[in-house]
Amino acid sequence: MEERRMDESRRSVHKVYLNARKTAVLSGVRDVLSFDAKEVYLETEQGILLIQGDELHVNRLSLEKGEIDVDGRIDSLAYSDKEETGKKAASFLGRLFQ
Repeated sequence: MEERRMDESRRSVHKVYLNARKTAVLSGVRDVLSFDAKEVYLETEQGILLIQGDELHVNRLSLEKGEIDVDGRIDSLAYSDKEETGKKAASFLGRLFQ
């Protein structure tokens, strides 16, 4: 039981390390909603995070640890509130099936 609490407390910390707009290392990631070469949608402990750029690659993903590494040309990082999660996912799916 104690070990589970430690894992949950470690996972709840959300950090973003951005190196020269080419590499991003993130923790506190709950889920990857979608990704392609131009956008990566993540559900984090601090809300939905949209990473936009070009030639984006997800190099390492560990949802058990809540960590992800993204490489490529990173142009922007944008957050939205947790309450808007359903709206963002729905709008993404709407664009996908247009």
